[in-house]
Amino acid sequence: MHKIFTVLNKNEEKFLHQPTKEVVDVSDSKIQDLIQEMYKIMKQSDGVGLSANQIGESYQIIVVEYENKKLVLINPKITKASKKITIEEEGCLSVPKIIALVPRSQKINIEALNQDGRKIKIKAKNMLARILQHEIDHLNGILMIDKAVKIYKITQTKNGF
Repeated sequence: MHKIFTVLNKNEEKFLHQPTKEVVDVSDSKIQDLIQEMYKIMKQSDGVGLSANQIGESYQIIVVEYENKKLVLINPKITKASKKITIEEEGCLSVPKIIALVPRSQKINIEALNQDGRKIKIKAKNMLARILQHEIDHLNGILMIDKAVKIYKITQTKNGF
């Protein structure tokens, strides 16, 4: 089982900042198994999205689960992004105990391959657009803290809240 790479480890942080490679053969059992494992890790970690490089695999694969919809995007590319930008809070499994205010396009269009290797197009807005941009940034070696306009450390109080 893979583990989540974090910026707390310098070698892992270096890996997270490297752009990933395109998937050539979607039907490869290694790729299909990786997708299943990514879902499992994302769910166990209470995440809404995960990129392959967050678990040490240099492939352009992201998995997302948002509002009971599961998405697998392979070799995703943003083909259109709205000029309207919103700045909202984001968290990241690879950047523990940090909340960042990150500017993102409110609406985006994406082209990618699905888990079966078919080309798909997605129009996303608001929170889903934010999640997808965050994950695609990961594939390009960009972390939320690289784009943040403000960064907050999360501290726990005595009561755990």
